[in-house]
Amino acid sequence: MSKMDTITIWQVDYYRRPLQDKQGQKLWELLICTPTRSLEFIAMCPQSEVKASWLVAQLQKMAQGQGLPDVIQVFRPQSLGLIEVAAQMLGLKIEPTRRTTALKEWLLERVQQYQDMEAYTGEFYEPLVLDVPPPVPLAENLWGDRWRFASLPAGNIGDIIERPIPVLEAPEFLLPLNLGLSSTLPIPGVVIDGGRQSMKLARWLETTRPYLLKYISGDPDGLILETGLVDRWVVATFADQEVSGAAQAYEQRKQQSEGLHFLLVQPDDSGMTYSGFWLLESN
Repeated sequence: MSKMDTITIWQVDYYRRPLQDKQGQKLWELLICTPTRSLEFIAMCPQSEVKASWLVAQLQKMAQGQGLPDVIQVFRPQSLGLIEVAAQMLGLKIEPTRRTTALKEWLLERVQQYQDMEAYTGEFYEPLVLDVPPPVPLAENLWGDRWRFASLPAGNIGDIIERPIPVLEAPEFLLPLNLGLSSTLPIPGVVIDGGRQSMKLARWLETTRPYLLKYISGDPDGLILETGLVDRWVVATFADQEVSGAAQAYEQRKQQSEGLHFLLVQPDDSGMTYSGFWLLESN
């Protein structure tokens, strides 16, 4: 068994729900589950008692019999601060990530269950909707020489991630083979020739945790990078019809590749050296 196989993960959400107690006080709900939902834990908390010490006590309850996890994953920015404090008190590592599939599925199921509860307020509630800030232009001192849409045969992805790339993010579950994709299927992506800024750009991207790159049509059209939990960046804007056509083809290929796409940062187009490579997925 590899070291990665032994890492235990809990996905956690702690936030207010469309529920209230008999005194009319808002109720917060704590949900904890493993990525396979083999373990699940629910606890309700009146808003007046929402604090890190309450959360610590609940995490310790969940840990009875199986111990505390190696990593706690959190997708909701509003939950992150409190959970970080509680995790720090317990010496646990926090991973802010949008990739909490099991937890998000459970949250959607809970919406139906709330409606059968006496505490249900009847208010409109969408558990996965987050406040998203407007996209911010990339700083000029990060931008490279040029960029373009591109594609790689799925079978070539494995060869790329075997190369000595300083910044590499290619989770196993996103590898084409593990997604059941044909080795000849074109995987769409964006290539940035960073020139002298190549390594600086790759290191900055590493800190932002890229999640997806998407084309947005408009006046002008844009290429938007989503990072972290809710951050968005304007990678490029364009009005050229040829570029817009390439952008549309890029999005169509994403549909064929089950949302899999990539971002590659390199000093130049020689193909000799890469600065950073990310496998990404669409929502």
